[in-house]
Amino acid sequence: MPTTGQGEEPLRSFTEITSIPNNVPVDIGHARLGVRWVDAGPPVRAEIIVMPHRSEESPHHEVTLGETFPVDGETWRFADLDMSSADEWEVTVRRVDENEVMEPPNGRLWKPARLRPYGQLDETQLQSVEAALGARLPQQYRDWLSRNNGAQPEVEHHIPGVPFTLLPERPLFGVHPQYPPFDLVQAQRVHRDPWLSPAWLVIANPSGGLLVVSAQTGDENVYFVHELDLVGPPGPPASAARERKLRAVAWSMYELIGRLTPMELDQLPPAQILPPGTSTDPRNYQDG
Repeated sequence: MPTTGQGEEPLRSFTEITSIPNNVPVDIGHARLGVRWVDAGPPVRAEIIVMPHRSEESPHHEVTLGETFPVDGETWRFADLDMSSADEWEVTVRRVDENEVMEPPNGRLWKPARLRPYGQLDETQLQSVEAALGARLPQQYRDWLSRNNGAQPEVEHHIPGVPFTLLPERPLFGVHPQYPPFDLVQAQRVHRDPWLSPAWLVIANPSGGLLVVSAQTGDENVYFVHELDLVGPPGPPASAARERKLRAVAWSMYELIGRLTPMELDQLPPAQILPPGTSTDPRNYQDG
């Protein structure tokens, strides 16, 4: 048991169990605990950082779910993991006694997106696409496009809580002039120009709406607009009203890929009987 010095009472953690969100160290009394990374596996693993208050050393422990690690004289266990995406997760750790039996974990494990890239693009091709679009691509989307040239989902994908479904026949657009339905430049004529201004670039036409990025510098977000909001006449007044309905669903293209989740029947919520007056508008996804 750690102590505060000769003749002083031993220090002890003030909690038996704690949850550690991604990128947020948690204080347990005589130390702080952080998590550098998690891996859904199998097996489920994490790198846990122990930062004792009375030491400059911060040991790192790579542990599998259920394994224990030392915290300044105590024994703690990697007890559970709950993941909503590759970048959003929460690790649960518990102080345990010797030979204490582990309680069954009940967290959710994120399933990585199953996407098939179409290839790569060189700088000349990227510049040619930007010339055809008349806009500079957001830097992180540009980088992703250069590495993948779009991508086709192997199965249906979604972001939990956002009402769209990315389908194998409705992929993330790339540079495919020989096949216009999957081509980024052609997509602007078909999917953007009737509804949005050139300040936006449509990057996918999933079931349920459009995924777009900004053609303005400095904005790396990926936005979604619901198909029910794509109404009205063409032209600036209606376009401005539609663009006010855009909602950010990822702060970058890479976060979008990290949030995309393969859809399976067991992930669908059970049917519910809703009380009279309850909103069932699918555009109300931000409020659940």
